[in-house]
Amino acid sequence: MKRSGRHLSSFACKVTMAVTGLIFAAFVLAHMVGNLKAFIDPAGFDEYARWLRVAFAPVLPHESLLWGLRLVLLACLCAHVGCAAILWTRARAARGRHRAPLGMRSFVARTMPVTGLVLLGFIVFHLLDLTTGHLAAPGFVETTADTSAAYANLVASFQRPWAAAVYLVTMLMLWAHLAHGLWTLVNDLGVSGKRARAVLAALGGLWALAVLAGNAALPIAVWAGWLS
Repeated sequence: MKRSGRHLSSFACKVTMAVTGLIFAAFVLAHMVGNLKAFIDPAGFDEYARWLRVAFAPVLPHESLLWGLRLVLLACLCAHVGCAAILWTRARAARGRHRAPLGMRSFVARTMPVTGLVLLGFIVFHLLDLTTGHLAAPGFVETTADTSAAYANLVASFQRPWAAAVYLVTMLMLWAHLAHGLWTLVNDLGVSGKRARAVLAALGGLWALAVLAGNAALPIAVWAGWLS
């Protein structure tokens, strides 16, 4: 990473982070919309989870769609984290001991590496909880081409207070990371018009807020007994 980082310009790193960040933002929004099916139709939520595993069958192998998404996201993650490390190292070296006053936006910017690491850890936990079942609540049923208990697994997970609390705190961090990342994306992609920048920044903030509200509604609804 150190040797390749010397030959990668800061502009290339910023564009790479902007593009991969936009892919992540689109994914978490689509994932949130899919999760909202739990409020509309529990059976439909189960079918949605099963469909993700059998989509395009028998033309493509089982779970082709899921593994395609996973590989794309993994590649984006490697590029995003690698470029973030390069830029952070260069910014730290250039800044030296000087520190600007900590406003809210400056604070969020400086904590982006922290929130990013927390989100990375949460992804691992989330997969072990609701995909593989290694950290799931008792009674977990793995989703297959023939069987899906995704709704029951989701409710059982959030009925554990600590799991729901971890999810809510992580969603707050995702909101901060996403909101600042989308605001930075407007700058890194060279949007120069004052009105365009304002509109895109506002859309980014609404995007992050929608993801927060939609995802946070799930554990809250389980706590309140609306989902059971």
